[in-house]
Amino acid sequence: MYLESIYTQLIMEHNRSSHNRKALEDPDISERGYNPNCGDDIMLEVKVEDGIIADAGYSGVGCAISQASTSLMIDLIKGKSVDEASELADIFLAMIKKDITDEEELEVLEDSIIFQNISNMPARVKCAVLAWHSLKEGSKHI
Repeated sequence: MYLESIYTQLIMEHNRSSHNRKALEDPDISERGYNPNCGDDIMLEVKVEDGIIADAGYSGVGCAISQASTSLMIDLIKGKSVDEASELADIFLAMIKKDITDEEELEVLEDSIIFQNISNMPARVKCAVLAWHSLKEGSKHI
């Protein structure tokens, strides 16, 4: 099986999965991400307990890339401190900009590394980074 098809399969699985599509009761972070160019529109909610991300969820609509990127991000940040999650977002965004290309540095992104080459498709970049920018913006208020 080609690596590209494995990546595509993972994106499609997370796009269809509902395990992170949920509203949280009394979230500490509630941040809307909206891309007017393509219509991707998410509401990211994060519950923080003692500085640790206890739960996160999202609602909204968008393409497979935006929905999968959001779901993968949520899987990655659960159990991390808000600062760690923000740092992961910085690494993800640097990866997309090709500011970080070292595979070892990017391993912390786990499955989210599948978006490493999205910058080769400029129209899809904003889809992949929407949730990550929402996390960064929402984290400022904690």
